[in-house]
Amino acid sequence: MGRRSERISLAGSGRTLSPGPGGKRRGDPVAKNEVLDLETFHFRGLHPLVFMGTASDRYAGWMGQIYTPERYAGQITRRSHTVGGKAFVEEVLPVASVEEYFDHFRVLELDFTFYRFLLDEDDRPTSNYHVLRTYREHVREGDSLILKVPQVIFAQKLLRGGGFIANDAYLNADMFRRRFFEPAHVLLGPMLRGLIFEQEYQRQKERVAPEEMASALNTFFGAIPTDRRYHVELRTDSYLCEPVFDVLAEHGVGQVLSHWTWLPPLRKQFAKSGNALSNSGGQCLVRLMTPRGVRYEDAYAMAYPFSGLVKGMLDAKMAEETAELMRIAVDRGIEINVIANNRAGGNAPLIARQVAARFLGGKDDPSGQ
Repeated sequence: MGRRSERISLAGSGRTLSPGPGGKRRGDPVAKNEVLDLETFHFRGLHPLVFMGTASDRYAGWMGQIYTPERYAGQITRRSHTVGGKAFVEEVLPVASVEEYFDHFRVLELDFTFYRFLLDEDDRPTSNYHVLRTYREHVREGDSLILKVPQVIFAQKLLRGGGFIANDAYLNADMFRRRFFEPAHVLLGPMLRGLIFEQEYQRQKERVAPEEMASALNTFFGAIPTDRRYHVELRTDSYLCEPVFDVLAEHGVGQVLSHWTWLPPLRKQFAKSGNALSNSGGQCLVRLMTPRGVRYEDAYAMAYPFSGLVKGMLDAKMAEETAELMRIAVDRGIEINVIANNRAGGNAPLIARQVAARFLGGKDDPSGQ
Protein backbone atom coordinates (compact mmCIF):
# COMPACT_ATOMS: atom_id res chain seq x y z
CA MET A 1 0.00 0.00 0.00
CA GLY A 2 1.30 3.47 -0.87
CA ARG A 3 2.30 5.77 1.92
CA ARG A 4 -0.45 8.24 2.80
CA SER A 5 0.64 11.88 3.01
CA GLU A 6 -0.28 13.16 6.47
CA ARG A 7 -1.59 16.70 6.53
CA ILE A 8 -1.97 19.32 9.22
CA SER A 9 -5.18 21.31 9.51
CA LEU A 10 -4.81 25.04 9.90
CA ALA A 11 -7.63 25.84 12.28
CA GLY A 12 -9.84 28.62 11.07
CA SER A 13 -7.82 29.19 7.90
CA GLY A 14 -9.41 26.72 5.50
CA ARG A 15 -5.91 25.63 4.42
CA THR A 16 -3.69 22.60 4.98
CA LEU A 17 0.06 22.20 4.98
CA SER A 18 2.09 19.06 4.41
CA PRO A 19 4.61 18.34 7.15
CA GLY A 20 7.56 18.29 4.76
CA PRO A 21 9.74 15.75 2.92
CA GLY A 22 9.03 12.23 4.06
CA GLY A 23 6.19 13.37 6.29
CA LYS A 24 8.58 13.56 9.24
CA ARG A 25 7.97 16.10 11.97
CA ARG A 26 8.92 15.37 15.58
CA GLY A 27 8.67 11.60 15.38
CA ASP A 28 6.43 9.30 17.38
CA PRO A 29 5.11 9.46 20.00
CA VAL A 30 5.30 13.26 20.25
CA ALA A 31 4.35 14.08 16.64
CA LYS A 32 0.77 14.58 17.86
CA ASN A 33 1.87 17.97 19.21
CA GLU A 34 2.84 19.21 15.74
CA VAL A 35 -0.45 21.06 15.28
CA LEU A 36 -1.64 24.53 14.41
CA ASP A 37 -4.48 26.30 16.15
CA LEU A 38 -4.04 30.02 16.53
CA GLU A 39 -6.92 30.39 18.96
CA THR A 40 -5.21 28.06 21.45
CA PHE A 41 -1.71 29.36 20.69
CA HIS A 42 -0.47 26.17 19.05
CA PHE A 43 2.13 27.28 16.51
CA ARG A 44 4.18 24.13 15.91
CA GLY A 45 2.30 23.28 12.73
CA LEU A 46 2.73 26.65 11.00
CA HIS A 47 5.16 25.26 8.44
CA PRO A 48 8.04 22.77 8.54
CA LEU A 49 10.51 25.62 7.94
CA VAL A 50 9.01 28.02 10.51
CA PHE A 51 10.17 27.89 14.14
CA MET A 52 8.02 30.21 16.21
CA GLY A 53 9.11 30.91 19.77
CA THR A 54 9.58 33.50 22.48
CA ALA A 55 12.36 35.29 24.32
CA SER A 56 12.30 33.62 27.75
CA ASP A 57 9.42 31.66 29.25
CA ARG A 58 7.84 30.83 32.63
CA TYR A 59 5.78 34.05 32.80
CA ALA A 60 2.72 33.74 35.04
CA GLY A 61 1.11 36.33 32.76
CA TRP A 62 0.83 33.58 30.14
CA MET A 63 -1.53 31.50 32.29
CA GLY A 64 -4.55 30.42 30.30
CA GLN A 65 -2.61 30.92 27.04
CA ILE A 66 0.45 28.68 27.25
CA TYR A 67 0.22 27.36 30.79
CA THR A 68 -2.59 25.53 32.59
CA PRO A 69 -3.20 27.34 35.94
CA GLU A 70 -4.08 24.32 38.07
CA ARG A 71 -0.94 22.53 36.93
CA TYR A 72 1.28 25.02 38.80
CA ALA A 73 -0.74 25.63 41.96
CA GLY A 74 1.66 26.36 44.81
CA GLN A 75 4.69 26.37 42.48
CA ILE A 76 4.81 30.03 41.43
CA THR A 77 7.64 32.10 42.88
CA ARG A 78 7.97 35.86 43.07
CA ARG A 79 11.10 37.85 42.33
CA SER A 80 11.87 41.55 42.32
CA HIS A 81 13.31 43.06 39.16
CA THR A 82 14.52 46.66 39.02
CA VAL A 83 14.21 48.36 35.62
CA GLY A 84 14.84 52.05 35.06
CA GLY A 85 15.08 52.63 38.80
CA LYS A 86 11.64 51.14 39.45
CA ALA A 87 11.01 47.78 41.13
CA PHE A 88 8.67 45.25 39.54
CA VAL A 89 7.57 41.96 41.04
CA GLU A 90 7.54 39.11 38.52
CA GLU A 91 5.68 35.85 39.10
CA VAL A 92 7.61 32.91 37.67
CA LEU A 93 6.67 29.29 36.96
CA PRO A 94 9.03 26.36 37.61
CA VAL A 95 11.45 25.26 34.88
CA ALA A 96 9.36 22.11 34.39
CA SER A 97 6.73 24.33 32.73
CA VAL A 98 8.91 24.31 29.61
CA GLU A 99 7.31 20.95 28.81
CA GLU A 100 3.96 22.68 28.34
CA TYR A 101 5.64 25.58 26.54
CA PHE A 102 6.87 23.20 23.87
CA ASP A 103 3.37 21.93 23.26
CA HIS A 104 2.83 25.35 21.67
CA PHE A 105 6.19 26.46 20.27
CA ARG A 106 9.07 24.76 18.45
CA VAL A 107 11.90 26.92 19.78
CA LEU A 108 12.76 28.87 22.93
CA GLU A 109 15.36 31.60 23.34
CA LEU A 110 16.96 31.60 26.78
CA ASP A 111 18.50 34.91 27.77
CA PHE A 112 19.75 34.18 31.29
CA THR A 113 22.94 32.86 29.67
CA PHE A 114 23.63 36.46 28.59
CA TYR A 115 24.51 37.45 32.15
CA ARG A 116 26.82 34.70 33.37
CA PHE A 117 29.10 32.00 31.92
CA LEU A 118 28.31 28.31 32.24
CA LEU A 119 31.72 27.66 33.80
CA ASP A 120 33.68 29.90 36.15
CA GLU A 121 37.35 30.80 35.80
CA ASP A 122 38.34 27.44 37.31
CA ASP A 123 36.05 25.51 34.94
CA ARG A 124 33.53 24.76 37.66
CA PRO A 125 29.79 24.82 36.80
CA THR A 126 28.05 28.10 37.63
CA SER A 127 24.43 28.56 38.69
CA ASN A 128 23.58 29.14 35.02
CA TYR A 129 24.99 25.73 34.14
CA HIS A 130 22.71 24.08 36.69
CA VAL A 131 19.64 25.99 35.48
CA LEU A 132 20.40 25.05 31.87
CA ARG A 133 20.86 21.42 32.88
CA THR A 134 17.42 21.52 34.52
CA TYR A 135 15.94 22.84 31.27
CA ARG A 136 17.65 19.99 29.42
CA GLU A 137 15.92 17.47 31.67
CA HIS A 138 12.53 18.76 30.53
CA VAL A 139 13.21 19.28 26.81
CA ARG A 140 12.11 16.52 24.47
CA GLU A 141 13.31 15.35 21.09
CA GLY A 142 12.13 17.83 18.47
CA ASP A 143 12.30 20.83 20.83
CA SER A 144 15.01 23.45 20.27
CA LEU A 145 16.85 26.04 22.35
CA ILE A 146 18.61 29.22 21.27
CA LEU A 147 21.10 30.67 23.75
CA LYS A 148 22.41 34.19 24.07
CA VAL A 149 26.19 34.25 24.32
CA PRO A 150 27.39 35.99 27.52
CA GLN A 151 27.59 39.73 27.01
CA VAL A 152 31.16 39.69 28.34
CA ILE A 153 32.20 38.12 25.03
CA PHE A 154 30.55 40.53 22.60
CA ALA A 155 30.01 43.83 24.43
CA GLN A 156 32.60 46.56 24.02
CA LYS A 157 31.49 48.14 27.31
CA LEU A 158 29.80 46.75 30.41
CA LEU A 159 27.52 48.44 32.91
CA ARG A 160 29.22 48.30 36.30
CA GLY A 161 28.41 50.36 39.37
CA GLY A 162 26.01 52.64 37.54
CA GLY A 163 28.45 53.48 34.73
CA PHE A 164 29.93 51.87 31.63
CA ILE A 165 33.50 50.59 31.63
CA ALA A 166 35.68 49.07 28.90
CA ASN A 167 35.32 45.30 28.63
CA ASP A 168 38.74 43.63 28.81
CA ALA A 169 37.25 40.29 27.70
CA TYR A 170 35.72 41.70 24.50
CA LEU A 171 35.99 39.10 21.70
CA ASN A 172 38.00 36.71 23.86
CA ALA A 173 37.87 33.55 21.76
CA ASP A 174 39.35 31.19 24.33
CA MET A 175 36.96 32.36 27.04
CA PHE A 176 34.01 31.85 24.72
CA ARG A 177 35.10 28.37 23.73
CA ARG A 178 36.08 27.06 27.15
CA ARG A 179 33.53 28.64 29.46
CA PHE A 180 30.45 28.74 27.22
CA PHE A 181 30.52 27.00 23.83
CA GLU A 182 31.95 23.65 24.85
CA PRO A 183 29.79 23.11 27.96
CA ALA A 184 26.67 24.26 26.08
CA HIS A 185 27.42 21.90 23.21
CA VAL A 186 28.00 18.95 25.53
CA LEU A 187 24.98 19.71 27.69
CA LEU A 188 22.40 20.30 24.95
CA GLY A 189 23.71 18.42 21.91
CA PRO A 190 21.31 18.57 18.95
CA MET A 191 18.76 20.52 20.98
CA LEU A 192 21.02 23.57 20.77
CA ARG A 193 19.63 25.28 17.71
CA GLY A 194 21.39 28.64 17.74
CA LEU A 195 23.77 31.02 19.49
CA ILE A 196 23.18 34.77 19.48
CA PHE A 197 26.07 37.22 19.73
CA GLU A 198 24.37 40.49 20.72
CA GLN A 199 26.33 43.73 20.75
CA GLU A 200 25.06 46.83 22.51
CA TYR A 201 24.22 50.08 20.74
CA GLN A 202 27.25 52.30 20.18
CA ARG A 203 26.86 56.05 20.47
CA GLN A 204 28.29 58.17 17.69
CA LYS A 205 31.43 59.23 19.59
CA GLU A 206 32.14 55.64 20.68
CA ARG A 207 31.87 53.93 17.30
CA VAL A 208 34.80 52.51 15.43
CA ALA A 209 34.96 52.54 11.64
CA PRO A 210 32.97 49.70 10.01
CA GLU A 211 36.21 48.35 8.55
CA GLU A 212 37.71 48.13 12.04
CA MET A 213 34.63 46.34 13.33
CA ALA A 214 34.78 43.94 10.38
CA SER A 215 38.46 43.20 11.06
CA ALA A 216 37.81 42.50 14.75
CA LEU A 217 34.93 40.15 13.92
CA ASN A 218 37.03 38.39 11.31
CA THR A 219 39.75 37.68 13.86
CA PHE A 220 37.25 36.49 16.47
CA PHE A 221 35.20 34.17 14.25
CA GLY A 222 38.39 32.81 12.75
CA ALA A 223 39.60 31.83 16.22
CA ILE A 224 36.49 30.15 17.69
CA PRO A 225 35.15 26.70 16.76
CA THR A 226 33.53 26.61 13.34
CA ASP A 227 29.80 26.13 13.77
CA ARG A 228 26.66 26.50 11.64
CA ARG A 229 24.49 27.94 14.43
CA TYR A 230 25.98 31.41 14.93
CA HIS A 231 23.92 34.60 14.59
CA VAL A 232 25.10 38.17 15.20
CA GLU A 233 22.91 41.07 16.31
CA LEU A 234 24.64 44.42 15.89
CA ARG A 235 22.47 47.16 17.37
CA THR A 236 24.35 50.01 15.70
CA ASP A 237 22.92 50.84 12.29
CA SER A 238 26.23 52.05 10.83
CA TYR A 239 27.71 48.56 11.28
CA LEU A 240 25.05 47.06 9.02
CA CYS A 241 27.23 47.50 5.95
CA GLU A 242 29.15 45.58 3.31
CA PRO A 243 32.52 45.12 5.11
CA VAL A 244 30.79 43.58 8.13
CA PHE A 245 28.36 41.49 6.08
CA ASP A 246 31.25 40.15 3.98
CA VAL A 247 33.02 38.91 7.12
CA LEU A 248 29.88 37.31 8.51
CA ALA A 249 29.27 35.55 5.20
CA GLU A 250 32.87 34.33 5.04
CA HIS A 251 32.47 32.64 8.42
CA GLY A 252 28.93 31.39 7.82
CA VAL A 253 27.46 33.64 10.49
CA GLY A 254 23.89 34.90 10.13
CA GLN A 255 22.66 38.46 10.64
CA VAL A 256 19.89 38.75 13.22
CA LEU A 257 17.05 40.87 11.90
CA SER A 258 15.95 42.64 15.06
CA HIS A 259 12.98 44.90 15.68
CA TRP A 260 14.64 46.98 18.34
CA THR A 261 14.72 50.53 19.69
CA TRP A 262 17.35 52.24 17.52
CA LEU A 263 17.52 49.91 14.54
CA PRO A 264 15.77 50.60 11.21
CA PRO A 265 12.67 48.59 10.22
CA LEU A 266 13.12 44.91 9.47
CA ARG A 267 12.63 45.36 5.74
CA LYS A 268 15.38 47.98 5.63
CA GLN A 269 17.78 45.78 7.61
CA PHE A 270 17.10 42.98 5.14
CA ALA A 271 17.81 45.29 2.22
CA LYS A 272 21.07 46.51 3.77
CA SER A 273 22.43 42.97 3.70
CA GLY A 274 21.63 42.65 0.00
CA ASN A 275 18.59 40.54 0.92
CA ALA A 276 20.81 37.82 2.38
CA LEU A 277 18.91 35.76 4.88
CA SER A 278 20.64 32.67 6.27
CA ASN A 279 23.79 31.48 7.97
CA SER A 280 25.78 28.47 6.76
CA GLY A 281 23.32 26.22 8.58
CA GLY A 282 20.45 27.33 6.35
CA GLN A 283 18.80 29.24 9.20
CA CYS A 284 17.79 32.84 9.76
CA LEU A 285 16.68 34.57 12.92
CA VAL A 286 14.16 37.38 13.46
CA ARG A 287 13.85 38.87 16.95
CA LEU A 288 10.89 41.09 17.88
CA MET A 289 12.27 42.89 20.92
CA THR A 290 10.85 46.39 21.46
CA PRO A 291 8.87 49.01 19.54
CA ARG A 292 11.17 51.23 17.50
CA GLY A 293 12.05 54.45 19.32
CA VAL A 294 11.09 53.04 22.74
CA ARG A 295 13.83 52.35 25.27
CA TYR A 296 14.09 49.02 27.07
CA GLU A 297 13.00 50.35 30.47
CA ASP A 298 9.98 52.14 28.98
CA ALA A 299 8.97 49.10 26.94
CA TYR A 300 9.24 46.88 30.02
CA ALA A 301 7.07 49.21 32.11
CA MET A 302 4.48 49.43 29.34
CA ALA A 303 4.33 45.65 28.84
CA TYR A 304 4.31 44.62 32.53
CA PRO A 305 2.76 42.27 33.76
CA PHE A 306 2.89 40.69 30.27
CA SER A 307 -0.65 39.29 30.34
CA GLY A 308 -2.09 40.99 27.25
CA LEU A 309 -1.43 43.31 24.33
CA VAL A 310 -1.01 46.96 25.28
CA LYS A 311 -3.11 49.34 23.22
CA GLY A 312 -0.98 51.24 20.72
CA MET A 313 2.22 49.35 21.56
CA LEU A 314 2.29 46.62 18.92
CA ASP A 315 3.55 47.88 15.55
CA ALA A 316 1.39 46.38 12.79
CA LYS A 317 4.22 47.04 10.33
CA MET A 318 6.53 44.87 12.44
CA ALA A 319 4.09 41.96 12.25
CA GLU A 320 3.56 42.37 8.52
CA GLU A 321 7.27 42.64 7.73
CA THR A 322 8.00 39.58 9.87
CA ALA A 323 5.35 37.59 7.99
CA GLU A 324 6.89 38.78 4.71
CA LEU A 325 10.32 37.54 5.82
CA MET A 326 8.78 34.21 6.79
CA ARG A 327 7.30 33.81 3.32
CA ILE A 328 10.62 34.73 1.68
CA ALA A 329 12.47 32.20 3.83
CA VAL A 330 9.98 29.45 3.01
CA ASP A 331 10.21 30.25 -0.70
CA ARG A 332 14.02 29.93 -0.48
CA GLY A 333 13.87 26.71 1.53
CA ILE A 334 15.44 28.40 4.57
CA GLU A 335 14.48 27.64 8.16
CA ILE A 336 13.34 30.81 9.93
CA ASN A 337 13.28 31.31 13.69
CA VAL A 338 10.88 34.02 14.85
CA ILE A 339 11.33 35.09 18.47
CA ALA A 340 8.68 37.28 20.10
CA ASN A 341 9.40 39.29 23.25
CA ASN A 342 6.76 40.58 25.67
CA ARG A 343 8.30 44.05 25.38
CA ALA A 344 7.39 44.30 21.68
CA GLY A 345 3.68 44.63 22.45
CA GLY A 346 2.79 43.42 25.93
CA ASN A 347 2.41 39.66 25.56
CA ALA A 348 4.63 37.40 23.43
CA PRO A 349 2.05 34.66 22.68
CA LEU A 350 -0.40 37.26 21.36
CA ILE A 351 2.37 38.87 19.28
CA ALA A 352 3.18 35.43 17.84
CA ARG A 353 -0.48 34.97 16.99
CA GLN A 354 -0.60 38.29 15.14
CA VAL A 355 2.47 37.35 13.11
CA ALA A 356 1.21 33.84 12.38
CA ALA A 357 -2.15 35.15 11.17
CA ARG A 358 -0.41 37.44 8.70
CA PHE A 359 1.87 34.65 7.53
CA LEU A 360 -1.16 32.54 6.74
CA GLY A 361 -2.59 35.33 4.62
CA GLY A 362 -4.86 37.19 7.00
CA LYS A 363 -4.47 40.68 8.40
CA ASP A 364 -6.19 40.24 11.75
CA ASP A 365 -5.97 38.03 14.80
CA PRO A 366 -8.68 35.35 14.51
CA SER A 367 -9.87 36.10 18.04
CA GLY A 368 -10.07 39.84 17.45
CA GLN A 369 -7.45 40.59 20.13
